[in-house]
Amino acid sequence: MKGINIFLADGFEDVEALGTNDVLKRGGVRTSLIAISDDPFVVSSHGITVGIDSFLSDSDTDGEGTTLRDVMIFPGGMPGSKNLAACKPLIKAMKAHYEAGGTVAAICAAPGLVLGQLDCWEGKVFTCFDGFADIPSKKGGMFVSKPAITDGQIITGRSAGHALAFGLEILRRVKGEDAAEEVKKSLFLDC
Repeated sequence: MKGINIFLADGFEDVEALGTNDVLKRGGVRTSLIAISDDPFVVSSHGITVGIDSFLSDSDTDGEGTTLRDVMIFPGGMPGSKNLAACKPLIKAMKAHYEAGGTVAAICAAPGLVLGQLDCWEGKVFTCFDGFADIPSKKGGMFVSKPAITDGQIITGRSAGHALAFGLEILRRVKGEDAAEEVKKSLFLDC
């Protein structure tokens, strides 16, 4: 799947989706908010309604032509993470994306529930919200308690409180260290 796409399901965590989107936009990255349903509005776990840019059903999901700088992003939140994980077309697209060489990024519960459905965890270092490390760990992943981590094609974030760090990790992947440092400074995160 080409581009930088943030997938939203009802019950997504506001900060993890929109904070990440904000960091990427500040870095000059074009992002798309994609609903897994065919409803043009998605409601967050805190009751905020967000309009989306497109639908999963309208997306090219075969993985063809995907590169490391194409990123599928999965915010956490409940029941948002469970809703993403239960969406068979999304999981199929994620697997095709990863197999084609694309990056997958998830934060909070989503590394365990969504990315946990990949079979690529042996030796990978990751982070997530407490209580959601079981699936990647059982597949050979190594949990560490850090704000955000990149290991190969996988970027993970710990929690809503680390959404900006997660966004910066994705920005580093897409635009490089200089772009990430510039956004970090503009947000006064280096103080």
